[in-house]
Amino acid sequence: MTSGFEQVFGGAPDAVADAPGRVNLLGEHTDYNDGFVLPIAISQRTRVAMRRRSAPGFALHAQGQGDTVHFAFDAPPGQHFASYVYGCLVLARSRGADIPGLQIHVDSDVPMGVGLSSSAALEVATLRCLRQLLGLSFDDVAVAQLAQRAEIEHAGVNCGIMDQMASSLADTSRALLLDTRSLERRMVDLPRGTAVLVIDSGVARTLAGSGYNERRAQCEEAARLLGVASLREVDDVQRLASLPPLLQRRARHVVTENARVLQAVACSTGRAFGELMNASHASLRDDYEVSTPELDLLVSLLQQQPAVHGARLTGAGFGGACVALCEAGGLQQAAANVVAQYNAAGHRGQVLVPPVAP
Repeated sequence: MTSGFEQVFGGAPDAVADAPGRVNLLGEHTDYNDGFVLPIAISQRTRVAMRRRSAPGFALHAQGQGDTVHFAFDAPPGQHFASYVYGCLVLARSRGADIPGLQIHVDSDVPMGVGLSSSAALEVATLRCLRQLLGLSFDDVAVAQLAQRAEIEHAGVNCGIMDQMASSLADTSRALLLDTRSLERRMVDLPRGTAVLVIDSGVARTLAGSGYNERRAQCEEAARLLGVASLREVDDVQRLASLPPLLQRRARHVVTENARVLQAVACSTGRAFGELMNASHASLRDDYEVSTPELDLLVSLLQQQPAVHGARLTGAGFGGACVALCEAGGLQQAAANVVAQYNAAGHRGQVLVPPVAP
């Protein structure tokens, strides 16, 4: 990381920090409904290095993104990836940080565009690096909250808090049970002898943004018709009977998904946990309608493997990746079998987690 900075800027950085991507095991599309989520960090990380410079403004170089980008507080960057960094700088300054001119270098092996929160990893790593450089007092929750605001206000993504909380607080060995309304949280061990597998479907999430915003609006309308602040306040699907059929399906997914997260925390076996993941995918496919034929095929192939306890799409849907909970000893063979079968059908799947050695 520091060598990359030195190659671009000709000297060592003053501060270096990193943050992981995440995969969500259960609790999809519940975070913007004030519900429960269960993400876990992945081993791939985004690294940010910074050095003060005498000139005002910022020089940002992201490995693999082309030329160095220059911007200032009163001249936002035109490149979308840079808007995440810019937003973090703006919000840190709004919290009282005295931010000098900076050289900034970003390097990441978090897969992009597949629902593993590469943007949250960039935001959290940026804020962690600023915290280290300037001795800021932001705790890890404040970092996540600022990161979320940066994405909403400066990158134009009306996201919930899950991704940033996971990147800021989760680790790779335990899941993070998060109440997105209160931000109460605790770490949860995975069932004994299990491990997480993530496979990219090879299908770009072309409708993820528009579909996400549409689903969010539908949930808000369902809550309004039910007379509640959010669907989190509904824990009995019988209350949804008064809704129009489409909104009833959307709300049913949210209500049942919240219940699945809470049930998963009490699971003592991988098989029981996996059954909840399978039910989650069916709900996302049928009630929330964010799956695709490719994701359905990939999930079906995973579910047929003896070493796989359960599988589902992960992220917003409309493409991207699937996550499975597997017997640790059988994960590699199951992954190889599924990718071979999936790609033999004309697709381009690949294992993302655990990362394949170069």
